[in-house]
Amino acid sequence: MIPALAIARELRERFRAEVLFVGTARGMENRLVPAAGFELRLIEVGALNRVSLATRLRTLTALPRAILASSQILGEYRPDIVVGVGGYASGPAMLAAALGGLPTLVFEPNVVPGFANRVVAPMVSMAAVHFEQTARYFRRALVTGVPVRREFFLVPPYCASSHPPTVLLFGGSQGASALNRIMLESLPALQQQIPGVHIIHQTGERDYNQAQGAYLRAGISAEVYPFIDDMPGVFARADLLVCRSGASTVAEVTAAGRPAVFVPFPRAADDHQLRNAEALAGAGAAELIVEAELSSERLVRTLQSLLNDRVRLGRMARAARGLAHPRAAQEIADLAARLAGVAA
Repeated sequence: MIPALAIARELRERFRAEVLFVGTARGMENRLVPAAGFELRLIEVGALNRVSLATRLRTLTALPRAILASSQILGEYRPDIVVGVGGYASGPAMLAAALGGLPTLVFEPNVVPGFANRVVAPMVSMAAVHFEQTARYFRRALVTGVPVRREFFLVPPYCASSHPPTVLLFGGSQGASALNRIMLESLPALQQQIPGVHIIHQTGERDYNQAQGAYLRAGISAEVYPFIDDMPGVFARADLLVCRSGASTVAEVTAAGRPAVFVPFPRAADDHQLRNAEALAGAGAAELIVEAELSSERLVRTLQSLLNDRVRLGRMARAARGLAHPRAAQEIADLAARLAGVAA
């Protein structure tokens, strides 16, 4: 939703576009879209990927109704272009648009497209992708990157210094219990192996009190938060990040130009977090630890190796920033405008 809103704002500001979102009643679009000042219409559709057979059958039974509802919305709204960003509602809406002969643009932020985007890939007009290797899934594709907040691009370039190293650990706005647990188990060894290390830790609400107590007992220098509002600000202070590898997180890491240790969420659809992490690790911008192999010993060993080699951290930081796309939202909006027949 965050990239989708960035694209919508760009279309509205630069092309005075009218934008209608199509979503489902259980998605975060119900909160974010109206708050951003856009109209939202809802359809009923369920999941098909990584669900039980019963759920899949219910979704398949309801899918024709979802496509029909999408067709009715498109018929009333008469759009010049339909942009799909993946998710439950995207499939039926994009299928309805393609069947109706409307220009279509898919936005795909992951290395391997999500289920909805794979289904519509053969029939969409164009795809805007984050990774070069994703282009092969579509007939026509342009590498644009993922829109992220401008503040991430304002993070100063990484510069090795003599100050004690700072590690930022986060697992998304809700935290990541596996990362939290391993980090807390690692505190005594971290203090011994990396003297003076400072930890900035976003825990999520659920693990905050336990984490706060663990840091106090360990006597280690730390800032512990249930949620961090100014994430670009803490990126700027960090020598190394430990985090998941969802599409938006990966885009923020590259925009800020910070070295990272990625621990992909193992139950992400189509294992897309692993593929995203592999892409950055392959480019020399990150280290990858699969969750099944994550232990306090492995984490401490990895952090010690990286933080003791500031030259390597600098190379990783430059490699990360080399993968950034500061004009992603503008390029996607331009592409949508061209497909709609409007001069960019």
